[in-house]
Amino acid sequence: MPSSVTTQRQILLFWLPLAASWLLMGAEVPVLQAAIARLTDVEIQLAAFGIVMSLEIAIESPVIMLLATTTALCTSARNYLTLRRFMVWINVVSTAVALLVAFTPLYDFIVRSLMRIPSDIADAAQPGMGIMTLWTAAIGVRRFYQGVMIRHRQTRFVGFGTAVRLVSSGGTGILLAVFTPLPGVQVGSIALMAGVSTEALFAALAVRPTVKRVLSDRREMEAEAFSMGDIARYHAPLAATSLLSLLAQPLIGAGLARMPHPEENLAAWPVVWGILFIFRSPAFALPETVIALTHERRLQGAVRLFSLRIGVACTAAMVFVVATPLIALYISYVAGLPANLSRFVLPATVLSVGLPFITSIHSWLRGLLLASHSTNAIYWGMGLNLAITAIIVIGGILAHTPGAETAVIALTAALVVEIWYLRKARRTSAAP
Repeated sequence: MPSSVTTQRQILLFWLPLAASWLLMGAEVPVLQAAIARLTDVEIQLAAFGIVMSLEIAIESPVIMLLATTTALCTSARNYLTLRRFMVWINVVSTAVALLVAFTPLYDFIVRSLMRIPSDIADAAQPGMGIMTLWTAAIGVRRFYQGVMIRHRQTRFVGFGTAVRLVSSGGTGILLAVFTPLPGVQVGSIALMAGVSTEALFAALAVRPTVKRVLSDRREMEAEAFSMGDIARYHAPLAATSLLSLLAQPLIGAGLARMPHPEENLAAWPVVWGILFIFRSPAFALPETVIALTHERRLQGAVRLFSLRIGVACTAAMVFVVATPLIALYISYVAGLPANLSRFVLPATVLSVGLPFITSIHSWLRGLLLASHSTNAIYWGMGLNLAITAIIVIGGILAHTPGAETAVIALTAALVVEIWYLRKARRTSAAP
């Protein structure tokens, strides 16, 4: 028993800074939404900010999984240098896509024609897209260096970096909201860029001692070497997975625009998503924990138990908040939503209380597949997830169901089906 308790404590200490990082990131968007909600033209600006976020996150999809790729493959000095070159190239390509979307007719095609976002919301969102052009490059830098930290057991710096980011973005957003006449979506976009740029700089500086040690360690030089092609083959299914995953948000946004009360649902959905992000964020830290720790067979069972406990704890915390006046206080005073939008947020939030536990199981399975280099299975699982999401959203449009509640049902059902697929894939893959 003592050894089991000790092992769980060791996993907790490794995981905790990563979870803190995700939790702080989860707090970032609600803070900015609260600032925007206190400015003029609330519904339009909140909806536009949600569109900017969904599009930018979709554009950055190729770089998001650099964290997992670097954690899994940064096993030597040579691999570090190859991964760094890979990161630069993928950042260049992603930034070019961001420029095209922000400053060419491609924006109108995607937002107005495909997503059918109302014209006033689309007009408000486009300047935010321009402001966030370099968002992807900053994300790529920070996730690459964070992966190096995690691989070499320096997770505390990941949490510190995100705290710096939250202070930077939150402070910038508040100052702009108070002292400038800028529209809310532009305030939010500038604040997000300030935060992620500061975090990327912090990560680049904090990782320098670790990189110096890795580059000077002869044993590191003798480890297995991966070529650019090897890294691309590992990462490509993950980049495609991220793209499919992040396309779910524009898909949901397009669905909300076609369901009853489109402007209200488009304004309410970012708040629902922000609440969900807070309670699911501890589980988002699990894949890298699984990758880094389950190469030791003695830890595999302990990591599984730890993941289950995280899921139970997060769902219990969300149930407590939703079942008490805390949720109403959050919606009214933290998010700052007027009463006519609150009624769109609360039912969807209540419906989503099981998602934190489901996310923990999902993250644990993904981590196992990443550790065993079974990245293709993750891609196909996400494809199935997106298909289920699309079916339910389309069904909601046809049936004229409530928008935010339909979105939550789609996310939950899609995640459950994906877990079923990942379990099957895990059984046929080699143990890490």
